[in-house]
Amino acid sequence: MPNNVEVPLLPREPALLIVLSGPSGAGKDSVCDVLRTWYPTMHKVVTVTTRPVRPGEENGRDYHFISGPEFQQILDTDGFVEHATVFEHSYGVPRIEIEDPLGFGLDVLARVDVQGAATLKRLFPDALLVFLTPGSVEESVRRMKQRDLDTESQQKLRTEIAASELEAARDFDYVVINETGKLNEAASEIARIIAAEKKRRGPRHE
Repeated sequence: MPNNVEVPLLPREPALLIVLSGPSGAGKDSVCDVLRTWYPTMHKVVTVTTRPVRPGEENGRDYHFISGPEFQQILDTDGFVEHATVFEHSYGVPRIEIEDPLGFGLDVLARVDVQGAATLKRLFPDALLVFLTPGSVEESVRRMKQRDLDTESQQKLRTEIAASELEAARDFDYVVINETGKLNEAASEIARIIAAEKKRRGPRHE
């Protein structure tokens, strides 16, 4: 048991689409990595993007990195369930990354922005929406600066967006605070939420 935190057993049914969102610096990717370590059969949606690869990222694991024309081709064939332009780069959630795993009875974990979460909830009404927050805009800004991956203008824009995204937390099913140094605790709370929702909803019968 990692760091003495609870890792609950997840009922197999029903398969859930878990949508994780929150401001930049909330630790969404880190929480996803922990959940996938604990639950290897949980499918993490890999988003398509036209932005450059950052140090330490791997194509197909962190994102599917493609060109603008390739992105447009997928868009033209209705291959995305949702897409957006963020900081001058295109992002899209491939339809097969959600519909196929759910069809096979697997839980699906999607990390998207607030607008993407609203779109997925509209398309998949049974989706479970979890908002991850560092607790304050100030803490979000501190974490972004610690990453040092964006220009000053990009960080300023991210700060403005983070403030508005925190306001959007009321539209989510659950809000989880990811306190500094307590990543496993945040992941454990989300896992407990998933387990409780699966038990509450129960197996689907044809």
